[in-house]
This record gives sequence, structure tokens and C-alpha cells, in this order.
Amino acid sequence: MRNVTEIDTGEADQARQLAADAERVIVKAGTNSLTDEDSNLDDEKLDKLVDDLADLLERGKEVILVSSGAVGAGVGRIGYTGETVEESQALATVGQSHLMRRYTESFERYDQKVAQLLLTQHDLENPGRFTNVHNTIETLLEWGVVPIINENDAVATQEIRIGDNDMLSSSVALGIDVDLLVTLTDVGGVYTGNPKEDAGAERIEAVGRNYDEVQSIIDESSSSQFGGIQTKVQGAREVSEHGVPAIIARSTEENILEKIAAAKPVGTVFVPINGVTDD
Repeated sequence: MRNVTEIDTGEADQARQLAADAERVIVKAGTNSLTDEDSNLDDEKLDKLVDDLADLLERGKEVILVSSGAVGAGVGRIGYTGETVEESQALATVGQSHLMRRYTESFERYDQKVAQLLLTQHDLENPGRFTNVHNTIETLLEWGVVPIINENDAVATQEIRIGDNDMLSSSVALGIDVDLLVTLTDVGGVYTGNPKEDAGAERIEAVGRNYDEVQSIIDESSSSQFGGIQTKVQGAREVSEHGVPAIIARSTEENILEKIAAAKPVGTVFVPINGVTDD
């Protein structure tokens, strides 16, 4: 097996430049990037995310946010951990309203308006329904409004759940022709092992021709606590296969989105297939 940390510097640099030049960006923020250890919404984390998004808006980019955190915010508000699907759905209804209230307040610091879209798998798979979603997002962007998208946990069941906002963000990214997908996590990217358990795990700067080796490492190192990296890699890979760069990066890193917009080497960049040419 090749050393997955060895990368084609030229391809990685070109992918980062494509990411920096992106005019339409979709950013996915996970629950751990928004809540504290007790599942309460963390005001400092949320405001930091909005500050980072404002950096992109100030550069004239169109920004779409896919935000997790509704169920976690509900747990924090109610003080009860749901054990059934029905309880999780109810917690989501409590948490979603609180989540959007905080986003509205935080974006108002920049005089920026936001809108909420809650989607299910049916909305993505049904052409007519997704056309409506697409048209709504396009109209919001024309108006200068930031769409904030989440899975509709309150009505989703086992049969229709998208299952993970990582896959939701990649599906929306491909459906509305974004130029870049950024997935923000509580770890710094993709590693050669589980960085929460393995102090020697190294960050993989770029994923491209080494994808098979990277996937093998992810399959071996993932656990119930760390398994979410699998869907993050899968989502990033899907958009890269359609010529769109993707980056997985640490949400807590200072000015993380500004660094990406400046083509700096942060996180793990997924080199787009057919999107980077050989010199």
C-alpha cells in the first residue's frame, strides 16, 4: 500500500485554488461543531461559524449552510435524551426552532438575512419536488439570503430519512451546481487513524488517486464514536467525482473559511476528478 500522506503537490494546489475561486459554496456544520458536551447549543461556536461564513459573503460568494444540531439542541433545552424515534422527532422540533432563532440573531450582527429549508429523502429523489427546492434556493440566493438547510427530522421515518447531513449536503451540492463543498468537523480532516484515540495519526492533506487506500484506512479506524467520518468522506468523494472540489476541515480553526478562500492548505482537500488537469 502506498503512503497515503504522500500527495501530488501540483494537483493538491490546483484543487485548493479551485476551492478558493468558488463562487457558490455549500458549508456543512455538524452537531459537535455547534453544541457543548451537554448538547446545549454553544453560542461561541455558533457565532464563530457565522463569523466564518460572513468572511465568504464579504468576498462576494454565494453561501448555503447545511446545519445539524436540531436534536442536540432539543436535548439541551428539554434535558432529556430521546430513546425512541418519536422522542427524537419531538426533540428536533424543539431544537430546530431554537437553532434557527440563534442563527437569525447571529447573522443579524452582519445585517444578513437567513431562511430555513427542511428536507427529506423524498424531496431529493422526486424530480418535481427537488425542482421546487432548487428554485427556492436560487431565489433566496438572488435576494442575498443565506439558505440554512437541515433534514426534516420531525417527519422523517426509517424509510425516508436521508440518514446523515453529510449526504444531504453532497446531494444538494450536486443538485444546485455549487463550486465547493466544505464539511466542518471537530477534527482537522481525514487522518491515517482515529485522531481521538491514536496520537500518532497523521492528517492526509489531499485525497485523489490515493482514494482506495484512504477508504481502507477509514473502514479500519472508524468506530461508533468516529464512524461519522465515513459519510463525510463519501459525500466529499461524490462531489469530487463530478468535478467539484471538497474540503473536510476543523470548525474551530481560526478563520477557517477565509483560509480556504485564500487557497491555504487546511484540512483535507478532495481533488476533483476531471476538474484538475495535468500539466
